[in-house]
Amino acid sequence: MNPPTPAGPVLRNPLADTLNAGRLGISMLIKQVQSVDIAVAAQSCGFDAINIDLEHSVIPEAAAAQICVTALQAGITPLVRIPSHDAHYANRILDAGALGVVVPHVGSAEEARAIVQACRFAPLGARSVAGSWPHLGYRQWPADVARRVLDANTLVIVMLETPEAVERADEIAAVPGVDILHVGATDLSDALGIPGRFADPAIARSFERVVAACRKHGKFAGAGGLASVPEVMQAMVRRGVRFVTAGSEWDFMLAAARQRAQALRQLSMEP
Repeated sequence: MNPPTPAGPVLRNPLADTLNAGRLGISMLIKQVQSVDIAVAAQSCGFDAINIDLEHSVIPEAAAAQICVTALQAGITPLVRIPSHDAHYANRILDAGALGVVVPHVGSAEEARAIVQACRFAPLGARSVAGSWPHLGYRQWPADVARRVLDANTLVIVMLETPEAVERADEIAAVPGVDILHVGATDLSDALGIPGRFADPAIARSFERVVAACRKHGKFAGAGGLASVPEVMQAMVRRGVRFVTAGSEWDFMLAAARQRAQALRQLSMEP
């Protein structure tokens, strides 16, 4: 006897669930590891999402896709930071298993609208239709049902990384289809002429402007680049940031390895 066919596709985005519940969403940046078990490890450590970085790494697109599919099964949201605004990067990785894209260097509402066009199905966007997706177990569902479920669970995250982008936060946040305005504090501090000075008041003012725009338009504010300064990260969360990049898997490995090596060096060799 054949098992019953489900009434409709079931898909969850754990990061979106966390954000919509009013909790802080946290993501691990993936910059070095190309094996799929990093998704399982991140979920086991308590992260809501992984963010596979294709902008500042040489991780192959195919490896990123495999990690995404594993993340879907592990119960953690697979995000991918794409290397450019070119629509085919977003479309390909979303078809391959990502539940969201992080788009760097977004400086205007016009750019944000173009990104939404690439990531959302009609009528809001113009995302090309693959026909079957790993998110839905490669099952064939009615076209309108599949696209509605995928759209509802896909996050569009735009990065604001210059003072000009921050000044336009209100118009960017107003773009339908954008979910998160993610402030890239590292590039922003460089652009402000205060590289690495994350406690500078100019950084706080930038975040306040982005948070206000997000609250006005029902979006979420994010913070990246602040993992090394937890006191600043705490201040930004208190101001209203609800999505944070906690650091990269490589930084975590080095920190833990360094701590273990230092502890072992302290062991006494006396009987």
